[in-house]
Amino acid sequence: MSEAGLVCSHVRVTYPEFTLTLDLSIEQGELVSIIGPSGCGKSTSLQLITGLIPCEEGSISLNGKDITHMPVWERNIGMVFQDYALFPHLNVAQNIAYSLKLKKIRKNERTARVSRLLELVGLEGYGKRKISQLSGGERQRIALARALAAEPQMLLLDEPLSALDAKMRKRLRQQIRKIHEATGITTIYVTHDQEEALTISDRIVVMQEGRMEQFATPEEIYTHPSTLYAAKFMGEGTLLPHALIPQTLVSIDKGPETVVFRSSGESRQIFFRPERVIVHDNLALAFPEFLPHLRFNKARIINCEYQGGRYLLECDWNGHSILAYSRFRPKHEKVVLGVRVSDLIEYVDGIVVN
Repeated sequence: MSEAGLVCSHVRVTYPEFTLTLDLSIEQGELVSIIGPSGCGKSTSLQLITGLIPCEEGSISLNGKDITHMPVWERNIGMVFQDYALFPHLNVAQNIAYSLKLKKIRKNERTARVSRLLELVGLEGYGKRKISQLSGGERQRIALARALAAEPQMLLLDEPLSALDAKMRKRLRQQIRKIHEATGITTIYVTHDQEEALTISDRIVVMQEGRMEQFATPEEIYTHPSTLYAAKFMGEGTLLPHALIPQTLVSIDKGPETVVFRSSGESRQIFFRPERVIVHDNLALAFPEFLPHLRFNKARIINCEYQGGRYLLECDWNGHSILAYSRFRPKHEKVVLGVRVSDLIEYVDGIVVN
């Protein structure tokens, strides 16, 4: 088990809209994303960790040291803001070296460290450029280099890519991940973008109204979301009443194994991802599934959206909406849909049933 880098124990602060609570342990060298809608407490969590907002209750420790009541400037935490907050009157090298100059690091050492950081972020030779001459992606990388210059024990990034276009975001998140692996600094990355969180993180915190809905690996959150909120926030999916199972179940018995279902109720629901759905539009052929599954006959396609390499189908089955991915564009308006029983996730009152 790796040593804990950051531990937030029963941290609490109250606002008119909600009470923010943090109870998590992040390992040294781990990159953890915090994701949730606007106003859920993502940025506030970072401010609590940096000390910009004081804790009402609980404690925060970094690398085994209690920093709960430590001043901001003594915590040795680097931060990259959404707007980068670079100094326009200083050139690139001066921006990166700013904290080093405040610490009275010798000039030759400052110059060497700035050179190494520019190489790390892929901007060698940019030292004398003005900030106004940089693109958005270049400014983001300079802000990251400046945060790393002081060799912080922890790095916090507050939606650093939100102002960039989709293609640039994808390229830079890959670079941020490579820089993280090269430096090994414990990092928290705040975002509202699900794809960004899934691709860049070791683990993800899903937040809603100041509380942690789930804290797990990207794979676990996507395939086994512990709450219905996490399931719906972290990707596309279909939510149906549990009572539909007996009406749609197809089970070809070839052994002693049987399918058993608990009693149904209004609060019991089933959820599944669109990639788990089988799309069958050739009625002349047998349905291509023999394991126990739910089968939705004569589902009508109401929308077909090409997403590059696959189609997202929105179908109506007896008044219920079902989402499915298909490698081909169906030839008919009506299709047969199927989903294995083993791919269903059950929820009662929004909490997963194990």
